[in-house]
Amino acid sequence: MGDGVDQHVARWSAFWQDQPAFAPEVEGALVRMKHILRWIARADATAFAAGDPDFTLQDYKTLHVLMVQPWPTEATPAQLAEAANVTRAAMTSRLDRLVAAGLVTRQGDEVDRRRVLVRPTPEGREMWNRYIFEGIARDQEALKALSEDELTQLNTLLRKVLTSLGE
Repeated sequence: MGDGVDQHVARWSAFWQDQPAFAPEVEGALVRMKHILRWIARADATAFAAGDPDFTLQDYKTLHVLMVQPWPTEATPAQLAEAANVTRAAMTSRLDRLVAAGLVTRQGDEVDRRRVLVRPTPEGREMWNRYIFEGIARDQEALKALSEDELTQLNTLLRKVLTSLGE
């Protein structure tokens, strides 16, 4: 069974037929991974566009990195920016919204007064809990074509790739 990526790879294979450096299977795998991630991003954006206009996808993503990063009770804005893959300025803007909404607090660290610590409020934890399972359902929808054994195999292969990259 073919897909649109097969057509893409076929076009590139014909164009690069004399180039041994072109690897059709690598191209196909990477393009498919990008398509899957794009599908999930669109599904997330659609879900939040139809929801509460005062709680955006960026708000959720910021709460999410706070809740799942290595220190789920607190983090610095810089740690959150890195975890969310956004600039520190963007994270400051996101945190301003969440503080104003009462979903996180920003307080100076009592041990090191130069540091600011962000912590979720009970309302922030409740808001994250409200949306996390909807996101899990969208992720599962994206991979529903695979059996449990196939998901295990996919994870084994992706883990092998990430390990080889030092991740």
